[in-house]
Amino acid sequence: MRHLTVLILSILSIHFSYSQINEIGIFAGGSNFIGDVGATNYISPNQLAIGGIYKWNRSKRHSYRASIIYSELAGKDSKSDDPRRVQRGYEFSSGILELSAGLEFTFLDFDLHSGDRIATPYLYTGISAAKHDNHYFLNGIQTPESGSSWAYGIPMVLGFKASFMDNIVMGIEVGARYTFSDHLDGSLPKEASRRPLYRFGNINNNDWYVFSGITLTYTFGENPCYCPGSN
Repeated sequence: MRHLTVLILSILSIHFSYSQINEIGIFAGGSNFIGDVGATNYISPNQLAIGGIYKWNRSKRHSYRASIIYSELAGKDSKSDDPRRVQRGYEFSSGILELSAGLEFTFLDFDLHSGDRIATPYLYTGISAAKHDNHYFLNGIQTPESGSSWAYGIPMVLGFKASFMDNIVMGIEVGARYTFSDHLDGSLPKEASRRPLYRFGNINNNDWYVFSGITLTYTFGENPCYCPGSN
């Protein structure tokens, strides 16, 4: 047991000496919903999305990342290209608070201590949990249900970031969230067993939503041991 403890502490000390660069900042942009109500455009932000973001740059090629984002998801059948949805005329809006954590991978080395202006495309994925109010449609009108639910999902984000000025990194990204839920738009009431007649749409497809916007982060932390001039 003592040898195992020493080994774990040694590994952790190597990890922390390798890089201790942190980023903290904001996300600002828009959101759009893809489901059984409204338009089905993949990137068509129609509501404000804003939140905070934190990254720990584990190396020059990947970071641990966490974020919290709030938006008002909205869908209107009148904005759809499907004439059947336009004729139906449903619309909804629902506040959503998303927590997300995972890994960000850069295509190029992103060494914040190089002293140069650097830029790279990146990918982010992990897990997400979005809290939202429950509702269903009664005579075509959005009707609230009691309580709220969590929609768990997988974020799939593509972005581009660059060192903007000293200690500031700016990025632009588009991130689709595939959820394991069909409750966000009210097409599947949370109490479906009590309201089976109010279920509609494609029962084989879960809901998606997309956040598109910019990130602006402030970097801080000690020089990692691989930087020139470090002891």
